[in-house]
Amino acid sequence: MSRQEQKQKTRQKIISAAFVLLDENKSLSAISLREVAREAGIAPTSFYRHFKDIDELGLTLVDEAGLALRQLMRQARRRIATGGGVVSISVDTFMEFISANKNVFRVLLREHTGTSPAYRLAVSREIQHFIDELTDYTIEKQKVSRHLAYLQAEAMVKLVFSAGAEALEADKETRKQIGLRVKNQLRFVLLGASAARI
Repeated sequence: MSRQEQKQKTRQKIISAAFVLLDENKSLSAISLREVAREAGIAPTSFYRHFKDIDELGLTLVDEAGLALRQLMRQARRRIATGGGVVSISVDTFMEFISANKNVFRVLLREHTGTSPAYRLAVSREIQHFIDELTDYTIEKQKVSRHLAYLQAEAMVKLVFSAGAEALEADKETRKQIGLRVKNQLRFVLLGASAARI
């Protein structure tokens, strides 16, 4: 393994370790550099070869969480292309993601209203990417104006994130009920958007 590959591997270990530490009791601002280093199995001094400080790591976690979510929704759109309802597949994919990656979603959820302005801004940027992607997808599929597509996308993303927050600590049956409810709410948004075009 080259030195560059080794460096990348260690960086990824630090990111994964930080995600492990971010459970329901700990936010980004509550984890320490020493805790992350211990979890990653590296010396605290090695941390600085990869990140300037714990805040830079925090911003990287927000970026990673947003990217993971966007990749997941792209995957959902590929599943839709092979047949299936847009709303149903998107919500199911999202709920699967939350169930399997609680701490990743927790970062976006918690830091969106957290105490750090830098983290709040980073999460808002990630959510904006999400809305913009959905806006482009809506324009392509429904042939509507950008303004209408944006309003629809923003409403849908906010509904889904809110449902995700509820589903995070829910048991399997409750998560399923939340999923069914948000699917119906999203269909209402689609109906409203469709009526607005008339």
